[in-house]
Amino acid sequence: METIAAISTPNAAGGIAVVRISGDSAVSVAQRIFRPAGNKRVDEMPGYTCAYGTVRDGDEVLDDCILTVFRSPHSFTGEDTAEISCHGGIYVSRRVLEAALKNGAAPAAPGEFTRRAYLNGKLDLTQAEAVMDTISARSELELKAAASLREGAVFRRVQECSGRLLRLLAGLAAWTDYPDEDIPEVGQENMTAEITAVRDSLLSLTANYESGRLLREGVRTAIVGKPNVGKSTLFNALSGCERSIVTDIAGTTRDVVEETVRLGGVVLRLSDTAGIHGTDDRVEQIGIGFAKKTLSEAELVIAVFDGSCPCTADDIELMKSISCSRRIAVVNKNDRDIQFDEDILKQYFIQIVFLSAKDETGIDLLSAAVSQACRINEDIVRTCTAANERQKCCIDSAVKSLEEALNAVRSGIMLDAVNVLIDEAEQKLLELTGERVTNAVVDEVFSRFCVGK
Repeated sequence: METIAAISTPNAAGGIAVVRISGDSAVSVAQRIFRPAGNKRVDEMPGYTCAYGTVRDGDEVLDDCILTVFRSPHSFTGEDTAEISCHGGIYVSRRVLEAALKNGAAPAAPGEFTRRAYLNGKLDLTQAEAVMDTISARSELELKAAASLREGAVFRRVQECSGRLLRLLAGLAAWTDYPDEDIPEVGQENMTAEITAVRDSLLSLTANYESGRLLREGVRTAIVGKPNVGKSTLFNALSGCERSIVTDIAGTTRDVVEETVRLGGVVLRLSDTAGIHGTDDRVEQIGIGFAKKTLSEAELVIAVFDGSCPCTADDIELMKSISCSRRIAVVNKNDRDIQFDEDILKQYFIQIVFLSAKDETGIDLLSAAVSQACRINEDIVRTCTAANERQKCCIDSAVKSLEEALNAVRSGIMLDAVNVLIDEAEQKLLELTGERVTNAVVDEVFSRFCVGK
């Protein structure tokens, strides 16, 4: 494969920028553009060593830099790799990259360094996907989940299941292909137990998939309630800035205002909505229509009620309209005398939080309620779980084939048919880890990556 190069740090001004070069000619390319201080030679540098010097484009000195050399196979890509750390200006880093490209390197495609690590056996496909999850992590829990995947937790589980299926396939093949040999038949009871054990192990990989998806993608969250109950004040408190207009005039919020916030270790894609109530105002009706649509699409609903007033018919109507299973009742304005009947809320909500959005007291209680509602905690993160839809689809397909195989065994269907079904499950597991996968699937996985990684 040709030698590639790219800027591996963000396209922005910073302290340093890193230009990465990888491939058989990486050290040669680096030698053409980098001159070490003293009497060092780049081509004589062993792996895991650095040198100080200057990068040049012909006779022009571009910058003083640090060159780090990694020798194959002990590098991220498994190839010879040279990394030039220069000053972090946008222009200077581009000039360094241009110098590398003029001297034998080709521009790297998005994710090409990680793709080469996968192709060279440094990572399996699930670990490669974890690299992008690490880069895009927005919370501590997301980072820990990505680290678990990058360390190979899913790969090890799938490899164990794959090995058990291969042994079962080998036993079936031996008994079927050599009927005259003294090979014991694979017993129905043993086969059923083994297929069931593999199926259950795979099912455990998707048991917490929904919680993991919410952790990675963020939770579509609607803040709803009557006018003037403090929705926008709460929205601003969670956002950390005044995103929504707050006044004492009912119906100030007419449109849906959105913000992404982190609360309770969970990323919330938060929407502040118009107050839901009966009105003849045409403009307000449109805003209420948007609010109801947002409510119907939400994965988490935070329903806000004015604790300083008794419960009204509009409050009851709102409670009845919430179909989302993840719901939290917030009794706002608890800095005043509470007149709202908590017993009514208990009929519709399991989680009830008392807070003052204005004083920002009780937000910690809401944070804990959000974590509980989304079932996201340290235990979930530590659980070995499929990380994306591709992995889940492979596991679901394998489980479906195994369940069909179980039905076939119990029905007394010929072992040839059982063998085919088990083999289908095995192929899906190999596709998941990337041991047998089409170029189209690999292209799709790495299409999410940025250039330089």
